[in-house]
Amino acid sequence: MKTDERDARPEEFGRLTDPYRRELLAYCYRMLGSVHDAEDLVQEVYLRAWRSYAAFDGRASLRTWLYRIATNACLNALEHSSRRVLPSGLASPADGVPPPGSRAPEVPWLEPLPDRLVGGAPRDPAAVVAERAGLRLALIAALQYLPARQRAVLVLRDVLGWPAAEVAGMLGMTGAGVNSTLLRARSRLERLVPASDEITEPDEPGRRELLDRFARAFETVDIPALTRLLTEQAAWEMPPVPHWFSGREAIGRLLAARLPSGRDHNLLVPVHANGQPAFAAYLRGEDGVLHAHSIMVITPTHSGIAHISSFMDPALFDDFDLPRVPM
Repeated sequence: MKTDERDARPEEFGRLTDPYRRELLAYCYRMLGSVHDAEDLVQEVYLRAWRSYAAFDGRASLRTWLYRIATNACLNALEHSSRRVLPSGLASPADGVPPPGSRAPEVPWLEPLPDRLVGGAPRDPAAVVAERAGLRLALIAALQYLPARQRAVLVLRDVLGWPAAEVAGMLGMTGAGVNSTLLRARSRLERLVPASDEITEPDEPGRRELLDRFARAFETVDIPALTRLLTEQAAWEMPPVPHWFSGREAIGRLLAARLPSGRDHNLLVPVHANGQPAFAAYLRGEDGVLHAHSIMVITPTHSGIAHISSFMDPALFDDFDLPRVPM
């Protein structure tokens, strides 16, 4: 540990700990599946750390110490919360288009994570790719099905690359206990997350072209063009609507029934969420004005778009620093 970390006065607490705030937010989000819960918990972590900073003896690094506090806070929070889910984790695909207003706001839904909240200075490209993979929406959704301690071990070991001994000390476990817990978590996760080769994105020019074509087709409500951009088994879900749709034909029927048609009735603004391409969708209302509608997280592959999670909550636009009504 650096000398200035050991000998710092309490007023220097912010200078030393603020560099870890973004990665702690990403960690808490992986554990909780909610941006807002994660932000609240990080505030709690920093309050706890501030209160006990005078007793910090430097036997572990400041980063390890903060992660230990964050891990304990996450485990405590998960004892009193329900699993956050996506519609595809609740039931089989819908057979028909549900009527408007078919929502389940009482369900604790998974939330998308704006990249801007956790992005930092440019680093080694391989590290950036690994960090993006560790935030993919499919992984976050699957993590919610792991018991809390398994979730923590898997994130710390496989996503963040912490040594087993350090994780053991953080969780009050033995090294053997960490390894056996990790094996159980990996086994369960393999049944929940698509194989990595199934979600490999095309190269940047191909990815950009695919997304541009999708945006044009969506904005002009060209349903045939939209469905051609999807893989055969593509999925479309729209929390808080509890239904989801699988396959080009089902998704085409959904979009034909729900998208307002007409010139300039839809607008997509490119954003990034969970290390993936995304769009903020504005739809024109009965008042003739474009309004915030949903944040669409896209999973592009070499054979087309495989998954779209369209989070229909205008409040999420605040997280992405976007207006509710475009200028």
